[in-house]
Amino acid sequence: MNTANAAKIVFDSRGHTVALERNTRLESVIRELGWSQDVTAARLRQVAAEAGADELLTVTRSHISQWLRGVNPRGRAPAMLCEALSRGLRRVVTLAEIGLTRGGEEQPTPDEWGADTVSALVDLGDSDMISRRQLLGYSVLGAVLPPSNWWDDRLEQAGRRTPVSPLAVTGAHVDSLREAMTFFSSRDQRLGGRAGRASLRAYLQTDVATYLASRLPNEPVRRDLFSAAGELTYLDGWMAFDSGDHAAAQHSFRLALTLAAEADDTALAGHILRAQAHQAVDLGHPTQALQYADASMDSRRYGHASSRERSLLGVVHARALAAAGRKRDALAALRRAEDDLGNSGTASDTTAEPGRVSFFGEASLAHETACTLRDLGDLKGAEAEFERSVRTRPLPYARTHAVTLGYLGAVQVRQGHVDAACRTWNRALDSMAGIQSGRARDTVVQMRQALSPVRGRGGSTAAELDHRAMEFLRAIG
Repeated sequence: MNTANAAKIVFDSRGHTVALERNTRLESVIRELGWSQDVTAARLRQVAAEAGADELLTVTRSHISQWLRGVNPRGRAPAMLCEALSRGLRRVVTLAEIGLTRGGEEQPTPDEWGADTVSALVDLGDSDMISRRQLLGYSVLGAVLPPSNWWDDRLEQAGRRTPVSPLAVTGAHVDSLREAMTFFSSRDQRLGGRAGRASLRAYLQTDVATYLASRLPNEPVRRDLFSAAGELTYLDGWMAFDSGDHAAAQHSFRLALTLAAEADDTALAGHILRAQAHQAVDLGHPTQALQYADASMDSRRYGHASSRERSLLGVVHARALAAAGRKRDALAALRRAEDDLGNSGTASDTTAEPGRVSFFGEASLAHETACTLRDLGDLKGAEAEFERSVRTRPLPYARTHAVTLGYLGAVQVRQGHVDAACRTWNRALDSMAGIQSGRARDTVVQMRQALSPVRGRGGSTAAELDHRAMEFLRAIG
């Protein structure tokens, strides 16, 4: 028997027996540093003193020994220990890496509003965390806004973060993140959210997390860096959403919103909240969708956005209002979004336009307008707007074009125009070649469901289309 890993029996405060398993992960990190238990305790006390965690100033080697034996430290001890080890290794050490949980809880809680953003990025995509989130799925209970004082608290904390990496970040590093955003966003638009998502996550976990944990020359560079990191993390969430991995998307959107707060980038926050509203609408959660959409239209977020981004926020707000049954408000929001897009590039549009909204133009506005009208029961109006979107969509945006065609066919068949729907859906399948998108796949599933009443007519256009759709789904798995 390997005694080093053997479970040991101890008694808790109530006299109940508890089986402990040696924390080999923590042991491995301390061994990597070459620290004794005395040194480890001293380094933790130093960090605790800086943070005002007076309750940890009495930590000794015996506490370290207990934690190595498997006792889970409570309160602020896990976070302070991570910080001490990170400084020693000059890289970010997370709770997951050292086999601990936050504050002695039974499970790590990476989605808490108080979670450390750098550690959360390093843990992004951790296999254990992902499998747990997939089991839970999208959490309606987790679809809540942060507390009122949260934004200012995060900004203050971020400004006081102690660097753990020796790298000196410059504006060139910020530019590299912006360039990565352009590259991965283009991949998403052309090929769908599953294309390149693993590479983006790896980039976030390594390069981006390292930059955030490094030495920063001044506050403007720090804010620009955190803003760029927030955009990339938002994109990871969007790609997860498009892939159908909704729990991971929810997690990344929340982490991106936290990075936006640490950058004090209110326009980016509005953009992220808009995406959260979009996800909630698509998943059939109108209350949560309207909560997010209303927050995206907050005066600071909407007011600091460019006209093009305001239009995007506004049209998704219209969709959320429609989902909530507020027809008059939804139609007013559509008119406002149309006006905002019309103001883009005019003398009145004085806010610099971020690259993240370069995709949004007439075709995108028409697509979201059509979705709003469809949800309000105006199928004829929705059909006209979907057709406008198809006519005006630029070639690079193949994924959204395919989804629009799928939605257009669904609206046509609901009006009894089966032949027109079949022609549209054949065009949709043509457009989906090479696209890796859960949303595109869902349109094909819905297509087959809509065809079910007529697909039994052998040799008919509907039956041939249904067979083609079935083969498409079989090919992509």
